[in-house]
Amino acid sequence: MAGKLYLVPTPIGNLGDISRRTAETLEGADFIAAEDTRVTVKLLNHLELRKPMVTYHRHNCGAAGPAILRRIEAGESCALVTDAGTPAISDPGEELVALCAAAGVEVEAIPGPCALTVALSVSGLPTARFTFEGFLPLNKKNRRAQLDGLRTEERTMIFYEAPHKLRSTLEDLSETFGPDRPMAVCRELTKLHEEVVRLTVGEAVERYAAQEPRGEFVLVVGGRPPQAEEPDEDRALERVEQLRREGMALKAAAAQAAEEFGVKKRTLYNRALEGGRQDE
Repeated sequence: MAGKLYLVPTPIGNLGDISRRTAETLEGADFIAAEDTRVTVKLLNHLELRKPMVTYHRHNCGAAGPAILRRIEAGESCALVTDAGTPAISDPGEELVALCAAAGVEVEAIPGPCALTVALSVSGLPTARFTFEGFLPLNKKNRRAQLDGLRTEERTMIFYEAPHKLRSTLEDLSETFGPDRPMAVCRELTKLHEEVVRLTVGEAVERYAAQEPRGEFVLVVGGRPPQAEEPDEDRALERVEQLRREGMALKAAAAQAAEEFGVKKRTLYNRALEGGRQDE
């Protein structure tokens, strides 16, 4: 009988965020697939656990994934962990989950720490609809293409960024969205030196030009304000024609349709005349 893959979130900085269910899952697993065993062993030591571990990360997932799957299919249970946060979120764990799902292996996710939801909730920006963009591509062309695709995005946007790339990323965000776009810069979330700064993109550029970025960052950027829809003159003209068929005079029909669709009455009246419709 096949085993199971558990997705086990680990603290993003504060060991107090370890849940009882997380500890019990790690204790019950046959083995742990870890992004970096040196990091995970510290967590296990904190929990006073000893477990066999294998490495699973972006550079070996092509070979490590099938090997882990074979062990699960043979009946072992595996707890997948990252160095911090929830596996499969901006993480190669998504590939292992897809591999197991395709093979019919059961996957169970344990709720827990995730930097993107922590940052979003504390940002002060709209949370009902958002898009998670993770880390922007290193390649300049791909990076520009991803940002260009977000120029008209109206949802709140969330990005992860490392300290050594923060300044260039903020400059790219300013160029794409403009310096007045509101954002929150969240640094070292849940850690001792946690900091959340709410400001504009332009102000963030200035702040970190003068201040050396330190720690891991989550950037929450407000979406583009909803744009007013352009008046639909064609639909308004159809409404004029409908009202005319119902017996209304052209001037009155144009006035009513103009009010309903937010277009100019004179424009509708002239277009109706051009179409051969005259007042009776």
